[in-house]
Amino acid sequence: MKKIVLMAAVAALVGVQMAPGSASSHREAPLISQDPTADNTDVYAFVSPDRPDSVTMIANYIPLEQPAGGPNFPAFDDNVLYEIHVDNDGDGRENLSFQFRFTTATRNPDTFLYNTGPITSLNDTDWNRPQTYSLTLVVHANGADFPFPIGTNIPTPPDNIGPRSTPNYDALADAAVRCFPAPCGALSIKTFAGQRDDPFFVDLGSIFDLAGLRPFNGAHAIPLPADTGHDGVKDFNTHTIALQVPKQFLVRPGKPTIGIYASASRQLVRQLRQDGGDDHNGPWVQVSRLGEPLINEVVIPLGQKDRWNRQDPADDQQFESLYLNPEVSRLENLLYASALTPINTSGRTDLVAILLTGVQGLNFTGNARADLLRVNTSLVPTALGACYHPALNLPPNTPPSRLSVIDGDLCGYPNGRRLFDDIVDVDLRAFAEGYGPILAGVLGLPNKSPNNQLGDGVDANEKTFLATFPYVASPAAGYDKP
Repeated sequence: MKKIVLMAAVAALVGVQMAPGSASSHREAPLISQDPTADNTDVYAFVSPDRPDSVTMIANYIPLEQPAGGPNFPAFDDNVLYEIHVDNDGDGRENLSFQFRFTTATRNPDTFLYNTGPITSLNDTDWNRPQTYSLTLVVHANGADFPFPIGTNIPTPPDNIGPRSTPNYDALADAAVRCFPAPCGALSIKTFAGQRDDPFFVDLGSIFDLAGLRPFNGAHAIPLPADTGHDGVKDFNTHTIALQVPKQFLVRPGKPTIGIYASASRQLVRQLRQDGGDDHNGPWVQVSRLGEPLINEVVIPLGQKDRWNRQDPADDQQFESLYLNPEVSRLENLLYASALTPINTSGRTDLVAILLTGVQGLNFTGNARADLLRVNTSLVPTALGACYHPALNLPPNTPPSRLSVIDGDLCGYPNGRRLFDDIVDVDLRAFAEGYGPILAGVLGLPNKSPNNQLGDGVDANEKTFLATFPYVASPAAGYDKP
């Protein structure tokens, strides 16, 4: 019966496509840092503010893309299986997987040029390296996998080269947003895959210089003059996979909260050929995964990072001690001892709840420990994208907060993750037990001061996000790179 119900739901989801025959983690682990096209850098998931009957899921790959990186500009890898997974029953295992496979053509092998003239449409023959993809939904039920093709030969836009090569880039990107079934309607899935501005914002240079926070430089164990934050991801691009799916196709009755993660997999065997090509064979092996931001980056130690990338979220119980006894909290105590109220570095069940099970009354999915980005789909944001705790009694036109739940805005991280959520500041304060007065009052969490003011000084992306799907801002053009 379970299988029949799931397959019926899928049939409703993909509609006419069912005809007969038819998750921040940049360079976070040693092995994946050498495999950028499979490196899942960020995952976002939120109830769509302009289409609140749907959930938007975004997975970014390829860290720190240099916009001027020609003549072979960044692209999705034809030999990688990219997936966005959904757990809708709370056991930490995916029930639905959306699979993306890419195919790249070379129109003219006798030139080194990415394009031989201005690219004015997605089928322009001047574009020498066009890329398309297929989208398949896989339902996991009763120990078996049931694939359902949604779309094939879906176009991606080219990379943003410059005013001569891509003179109207936004129009090209808009043309790559597709709906299945078409035209776009209430029961359609929207999809987009292509280059975008990297929406993550963080002071990479200072944080990885012995965990420095420029606004708190004077309090560091190795003090420096105070400074404002420098966005280390500014003007870099990434490759985005974005999906917008009606809620009714993702959730089970009575279970409005879903868990989401993204992954990249490669086949087990790669064989190099003398002609310059290669062959890929064997079963798929997961090489990258991401649910909650910054977990493999700063919670998992070097010796376990590559193994963590191979594991399924359902098996994350084995890593629970790293959340209970976090290295980040120990570093905060060590490096900022003169400025912070001492932080508990063991027995941190608050972090287990926030990052591994969800929070009771917000986005709890059960006792299974799993690294998933959990979204309570019953919380509907305003058109601005916010949903504040009713006890705050704020007017409906209150803009969303970059500090999300810490400021009482329940539609943001860790209840999913919006593009503008300042996950660095939120996590710094959470690991330092500086949860702020709202969470202290509502959930009884500690609000140590000045721990509740920690931050890297980078509070927003350098570009404004779009108001509609795929929401991620247009990529920087190679021509404009200083």
